[in-house]
Order: sequence, then structure tokens, then C-alpha cells
Amino acid sequence: MRIVELILDDDKATGVEAISIVENPAIEENFVALNKEIEIKLAEVDSDKRILMGAALIPNKNIYRRSGDEEYYIFFSKDTVKKASELYLMNGFQNNATLEHSTKLKDLSVVESWIVESEVDKSRNYGLEMPIGTWMVSMKVNNEDVWQEFVKTKKVKGFSIEGYFSDKVEMNLQKAKEDELIEKIKQLLKDE
Repeated sequence: MRIVELILDDDKATGVEAISIVENPAIEENFVALNKEIEIKLAEVDSDKRILMGAALIPNKNIYRRSGDEEYYIFFSKDTVKKASELYLMNGFQNNATLEHSTKLKDLSVVESWIVESEVDKSRNYGLEMPIGTWMVSMKVNNEDVWQEFVKTKKVKGFSIEGYFSDKVEMNLQKAKEDELIEKIKQLLKDE
């Protein structure tokens, strides 16, 4: 099965435009709901926080995809993960949230975003052991219906990104075609 690296092309790809709360996150990592239920395990957690914490993107993790009959994996490098996390905030998308990539949600907002930089990361205080380079987010859920119907019932278990990235293979093919065209133009100009 082929493996495709997704990248951020400065000209076309916008990166992450929203974060969806989903039952089965493609990165296969569930978030932690910082609420009363886990207060026993996490003594410092305030039961009124209503904050979900988890990985948005994990570097170099193969993520299964299917397009028609074609099956393949995608992955993001550490550099792409970092750049995507920066663009997400720079573009002001922290209030863009969806349910299962289909329903836009109101009153959900990313209130914290960071890249895991060492083995001593605060996410470990919550039982999350993510690799270095992982993009972590904390999302505040002020939507009562979402909290009661999806988070408390565990119908959603993790985050999944939404956005536009370029395919590195396609980018390399595009560059090769452009280089070939430039060489042909140079040759034509030389021949005149």
C-alpha cells in the first residue's frame, strides 16, 4: 500500500481550518475530558472546566485512507505538524468546530495549543503519552447539548482535523513538469 506525505504548500494549502470531535479519530488517540468523572484520577481538575484535551496531529503516524477503490496511508512530518498548528491560530480558526466532520458546532473553542517538545509534557499528567512533535489542543465546550449528548455519553472520543494539504508526491510531479517546461522554453529560446 502506498504511503503519501501531506505537506503545506505555501501557494495552495491552508492547513487545518477546523477541528472535529469524532467517535473514531483517524490518529487513533482519544482525548481526555476534564470533568467531574475523572476528578478522582486527576485531583487538580476542576469539575466545571468542560475542557477536552488531546492530540490534533501526531507526526509520522500512518493514517489509513480510502478513496474509491484505492487504499493508502497518509502522514505528516514534524515540520508540517508544527506549521499546521501555527497557521491554524494565525488564521483565527480556533472557534471552528464540527461534529463528525459534518455538523458545525457553536460554543466550542480551542483555548490552548502546543507542540510536545520533551518527555516532560503536561499532557502526561492526564495519561496521554504522545511522541515529541505532537500537536496537542485543549478545547472548551460551552455548548450544553454537545457536552451532555456527546461528551458525557462518550459518543465522541477524540479530535480529527479538517483542512487542505498538498500531496508531496503530487508536488514533486508538478515541480518536475514545471522544470521540464522551463527547459523546453530555454531550448526554444536558445534555438532562435
